[in-house]
Amino acid sequence: MPYEFEEILETIRMTQVEHFDIRTVTLGINLRDCADRDVNVISQKIYDKITRIARNHVKIAQEIEQRFGIAIANKRIAVTPVSIPFDNLKKDEFIKIAETLDRAAEAVGVDYIGGFGALVQKGFTNGEKELILAIPEALAKTKRVCSSVNVASTKAGINMDAINLMSHQIKETARLTAKDGSIGCAKLVVFCNVPEDNPFVAGAFHGVSEAEASINVGISGPGVVLQAIREAGRVDLGQLSEIIKKTAFKITRAGELIGRKVAELLGVEFGIVDISLAPTPAEGDSVADILEAMGLESVGAPGTTAALALLNDSVKKGGLMASSYVGGLSGAFIPVSEDAGMIRAVQKGHLSLEKLEAMTCVCSVGLDMIAVPGDTPEETIAGIIADECAIGVINDKTTAVRIIPAFGKKVGDMVEYGGLLGSAPIMPVRNISSKEFVLRGGRIPAPVRSLTN
Repeated sequence: MPYEFEEILETIRMTQVEHFDIRTVTLGINLRDCADRDVNVISQKIYDKITRIARNHVKIAQEIEQRFGIAIANKRIAVTPVSIPFDNLKKDEFIKIAETLDRAAEAVGVDYIGGFGALVQKGFTNGEKELILAIPEALAKTKRVCSSVNVASTKAGINMDAINLMSHQIKETARLTAKDGSIGCAKLVVFCNVPEDNPFVAGAFHGVSEAEASINVGISGPGVVLQAIREAGRVDLGQLSEIIKKTAFKITRAGELIGRKVAELLGVEFGIVDISLAPTPAEGDSVADILEAMGLESVGAPGTTAALALLNDSVKKGGLMASSYVGGLSGAFIPVSEDAGMIRAVQKGHLSLEKLEAMTCVCSVGLDMIAVPGDTPEETIAGIIADECAIGVINDKTTAVRIIPAFGKKVGDMVEYGGLLGSAPIMPVRNISSKEFVLRGGRIPAPVRSLTN
């Protein structure tokens, strides 16, 4: 589909006035051919391959920024889930791999590198368990490495043993990175139904069905959607949906254009465009502000979930009209620390953990960048993760939990991260035990809807 001159001018206006940017251009790299019995050989192979394929990634992205006048906020890398090709390694060796990934990411100048993770929705291999045991120390010793673990799927059910282990590792990660506001937990996410082509951290990885190397693009655009809603005035909800669809169409087209150009110059395949509305702490770049522009007094009011459902569905419809290669998470993110409007709603007492959980039933991801008191029990965290996995399994959708039990912090405190990670208010958690339930362990069976063959 050719690009019309008016469409180009409109994209320029979105960029200059409405906070539009490409949130991330993520280069996926296959590491399965780096396998060896010697961890030193593995590390060298990983470093050499990443620096060879990605050496011009940032430079090319910057050239495209200048050519089209659209900012690319982050340049990232995602690799094969590390537990898959290196299943023979032990905990200390996985930590060395994480340090190698960090060095390679620094060498090529990217913001983050995702893929230090495992897929354990049905059970553990020995290597997967060793990798999970390595996560807290790996994240404490690195700056750019991100980790994700998939613990549930509609086909497999919910691995409660994996959830219990991950809740312990989350607490340990918070402790080891306590001096920095437990920032390690901001780089760690637990998934249900994880997609293989997600360009957004902390969950990005390069799936086993992906090409040798590919570019996946994550767009942004809450400010663009917000402006369109404000300009629309008092229209009914059907008309509002149409306005959002048309806006999503435009920003998706711009995102795919940028992604294809980067892929072409890098000499790799173009993968997908993830049409998620990804907010930032900047005023006017907020999903919460969009919901309030629809007519809510504040996020958290009755009607919030319905408004988010309308937004998410409209974004998906507009994106799918604009591109045949939509993937990743695709919808609307509701991270608390990364969205100024969400932070405001929490501080006013309008938004609770339970309301956020209800909202995750209709949005793309789940409980994202939620800071809770540092003394929150492991079993409570496990219960929160299990609840999100249940939503994902039953509804056959991706859900996730990126929770920060901020070491030494209590309700009312703030943790400051800066940049896109923003500031997280410490949210209250109900002091009701789920210990006897979660410690039963085992696997919650897959639902009837999993039998699709």
